[in-house]
Amino acid sequence: MEKAYRLAEEAGVRGEVPIGALIIRDDALISGASNTKEADKDPTSHAELLAIRAACQTLGNWRLTGAILITTLEPCPMCLAAAQQARVKAVYYGATDLKGGALSLNYTLHDNPKLNHQFEVHSFPFEPAKKILTDFFRARRNEQ
Repeated sequence: MEKAYRLAEEAGVRGEVPIGALIIRDDALISGASNTKEADKDPTSHAELLAIRAACQTLGNWRLTGAILITTLEPCPMCLAAAQQARVKAVYYGATDLKGGALSLNYTLHDNPKLNHQFEVHSFPFEPAKKILTDFFRARRNEQ
């Protein structure tokens, strides 16, 4: 989570929402990414999606079987669906997102028995991940 947090910090410095994500398999870091929505002018440039894409390229396979996605913020429905499609083993997140997080919005893609792949999702409370987001959005509101 510390490494994902460092990626989140880098995103914040660039003016991006400070979120970082990692893909790990067999205790090895496969990829890491942070949000680039503003720079890319792309609403799908979430840290989680970028980390998944990079891991798939690195491994030469769209299936990330056995991989773990670690992200500083609860994944949105799009990112949770991408994790499901990529066949990850588990997702760990550091801060809850009550307004946009898939689990907080009651999307259960990770454990829906009607889907062809289920995976674990775990909250891993990490106060710095929550604080960096709170500080970022507070600063944004104060700028306006």
